[in-house]
Amino acid sequence: MGNTIDKLVKRKDIASVGIGAMIVFIAMVLVAGIAASVLIQTSTRLEMQALKTGQETIAEVASGIKVESIEGYNASGSVTKMAVEIASRAGSPDVDLSQAVIELSDSSKKYVLTYGGALVNVSSVDGSIFDVSNFGDADDFDIIVLQDADSSCTQASPVINFGDHVILAIDSNSVFSGLSPRTDVSGLVISEEGAPGIIGFTTPSSYTDSIMELQ
Repeated sequence: MGNTIDKLVKRKDIASVGIGAMIVFIAMVLVAGIAASVLIQTSTRLEMQALKTGQETIAEVASGIKVESIEGYNASGSVTKMAVEIASRAGSPDVDLSQAVIELSDSSKKYVLTYGGALVNVSSVDGSIFDVSNFGDADDFDIIVLQDADSSCTQASPVINFGDHVILAIDSNSVFSGLSPRTDVSGLVISEEGAPGIIGFTTPSSYTDSIMELQ
């Protein structure tokens, strides 16, 4: 009788230990599952953020506007008009010039110009591009289209893509009251995304030609 009771007690103890171990095991599995879930969510968020950052970095570095040349028109010893020829950078997505701005400074004043809504195709220009009636004003720049194979650059939607070349027409007489000799000019052509086009030149010490290459 005594032996039987001892056996029953031992069996109950063994059962209690087994249930306790199972509870601990289940708890460990649950904790591990929660930790794994948190790690997966964190890694997913990091991957998405890295992808977004990479795309934005590529767009910033491999897109934007490049300034190809700048010419000025001399009228009685003062540069009264500037023609800034631009194109989109290689690999750049479409650039909407209606959302672009031009920052210009002559070391004493700084101006910000936006698209004025006037656009003309070079094929319709009769004579010098500096004779075009729409050549910007004190607050705006206008556009002269040099090359646009897919006709993406229109007056209502002046969008340029790779291969397109346009001139941003600036009335420097209205902006700066004309540019005299030895004037330092700097600025940027800034699009919605991507690297800006750089403007930086010093006007010649004397004006001998009607049309001068400034940059």
